[in-house]
Amino acid sequence: MPIRAIVITAVITAALTWGALYMTGYHMAHTAVTDGNSGEPLMGGAGPQLWTCGMHPWIITEEPGLCPICNMELTPRRDDTTASGDSGERKIAWWRAPMDPMEIYESPGKSKMGMDLVPVYEDDLIGGVEIRINPVTEQNMGVRTAKVEKGRLNHTIRTYGHITYDETRTAQISPKVNGWLEKLYASFTGEPVEKDQPLFEIYSPQLLAAQEEYLTAFRNHRRNPGTRSREMRDSARRRLSYFDVAESEIQAIEAKDDVKKTVMIRSPFRGVVTHKNAVEGGFVRAGTNVYTIADLSRVWVEAHIYEYELDRVAKGQEAEMTLPYHPGKVFRGKVAYIYPWLQQKTRDVVIRLEFENPDLELKPDMYADVRIQTIGKGDGLIIPSEAVIRSGERNVVFVAQGNGRFTPRETTLGMSLDGGRIQILSGLAPGESVVTSGQFLLDSESKLKEAVQKMMAARSEPVGPETAEEDDFFGDME
Repeated sequence: MPIRAIVITAVITAALTWGALYMTGYHMAHTAVTDGNSGEPLMGGAGPQLWTCGMHPWIITEEPGLCPICNMELTPRRDDTTASGDSGERKIAWWRAPMDPMEIYESPGKSKMGMDLVPVYEDDLIGGVEIRINPVTEQNMGVRTAKVEKGRLNHTIRTYGHITYDETRTAQISPKVNGWLEKLYASFTGEPVEKDQPLFEIYSPQLLAAQEEYLTAFRNHRRNPGTRSREMRDSARRRLSYFDVAESEIQAIEAKDDVKKTVMIRSPFRGVVTHKNAVEGGFVRAGTNVYTIADLSRVWVEAHIYEYELDRVAKGQEAEMTLPYHPGKVFRGKVAYIYPWLQQKTRDVVIRLEFENPDLELKPDMYADVRIQTIGKGDGLIIPSEAVIRSGERNVVFVAQGNGRFTPRETTLGMSLDGGRIQILSGLAPGESVVTSGQFLLDSESKLKEAVQKMMAARSEPVGPETAEEDDFFGDME
């Protein structure tokens, strides 16, 4: 057959098929909803339940299925969805958007895209076979239930950390000239020092020459005050300050009107000597770290959190800490910084906390237990964690339907919450009752009943011609 003839035949067949489907929907829309006697349309409970398409409302059928045009699932007409448990009809659990199963509503209406909401029936949510239990047996099994609640997603991060120095309050004392340490005032590591307290005296020919230069300029300006002499004096004074000579030492040189053999170096702030590399009478070169002083009135704590908890921690958040050596006392601080990388070996994120330490109770390198209170964005569905049966492949919760009926429901879990609770992302609705005790016995009964039903269905299935032909075929091969 020529290709042109094939194409023409295919186009005609497609047109006839579409026309037949359209006429079928049109005929259903005009005939399936009218009463044979009065000719009035059947609405509400006056007739059979009718199904329509959210995208093509003229498609109306008496049975559920797929739309013949867009292949979407048909939805019940709103006037016909008056199902209730008392009338024996299907009970609606909630309503969802046709294009987004996560968009859930408690009553019928329109979705965000302007489409009719689709009802979700309780029997459609079954994750297994529904079972019935005698009330006496239910009591003997110790079945307990809890309501599905909607509330704030409170989660406490519990982790460990260690105390370290505040790097912004740590300083190294290093002379800027070569010299000899004539006398030490801070003689051991761990010694507390105050601000401007003497640390050591250093003799340096370079410092001695700088003193003589300043004293000469100071005398000249005192004898002949003027702009030039004042500039020379100020220049020599700045040179001494650049060598870390304190202002009090310069004033002592002016008062004595003589140079000093040694120059006193003082502490820049209050703290503790954490490192000492000085021996009285020893020679030091410029840049040598003689002392390291740290202010411990405020300390850092480096805590570790998992990467899935990272989005729940922010700078400025409150944190609590307890120490093994001081049980019962809670130290309160805040999150100061979140490091922008993961630890290579432990695969966690380090966050830096700040704690005030006026009594020096918090000592560097101490281990601490850290708690950070977090609150999720918005509300969510919450159930007890013990209600979930985790099989590794799916998470099942048994929903109590009343009158001894229990339905297994597959759910999607969120994050763990405080108080032994867990967030539910999908599968449950607010106000439903879930089984929190005895659900494993219910699960065994449901699986047993499901297996028996499958066996009975397999036995009762008739052998068709195609199956018989397949048996003959494989029999011939054998």
